[in-house]
Amino acid sequence: MARITIRLDDALFRRLDGRARDAGSPTAAYCRDILERFEGTDPSGYHARFDELHATCIQALAILAASVGKRTPEVLEQGLDDARRLLRERGLLDPEQDRP
Repeated sequence: MARITIRLDDALFRRLDGRARDAGSPTAAYCRDILERFEGTDPSGYHARFDELHATCIQALAILAASVGKRTPEVLEQGLDDARRLLRERGLLDPEQDRP
């Protein structure tokens, strides 16, 4: 088994150590569990919950966009333009793909 050494500030170590004790687990095993969940190997961990939240938001926004687009297409187009601008400002939209 590979080993790593990391340095933590005292407050973070106390928090991890306390949570590990509350879980009835050694601190090292608790940290490994956190890393496994964060890295996506735990199917019910961090990424699964985050993916579920993303899917719910996408569904809600798709319903909203369909409704607005049917009633007032110009409002939908303005909203899409605003969204593209915000994504571009945050570096989340590839300028090469920034075409309606």
